Amino acid sequence: MGWAKEFAEDGALIAYGIDFTEVARQTAGYVARVLQGEKPGNLPIQQPAKIQLVINLKVANVLGLTIPKSLLELVDYVIE
Repeated sequence: MGWAKEFAEDGALIAYGIDFTEVARQTAGYVARVLQGEKPGNLPIQQPAKIQLVINLKVANVLGLTIPKSLLELVDYVIE
């Protein structure tokens, strides 16, 4: 198990963690606000807006695991 999509892409069964693309977008928004004159200390602290779940079905098959359909319906990315 890993905490980023790349872990599952590299052979982990499951990855569950923040969506780094979304975090980069949030960061860009903050940078734009600072460049427009807002003081960084006045900006609110934000948490990642999206947590993603990735399952690698290739690894599940190698391990002889069957991923329940109810779990597959919740997955953001499936690696086949």
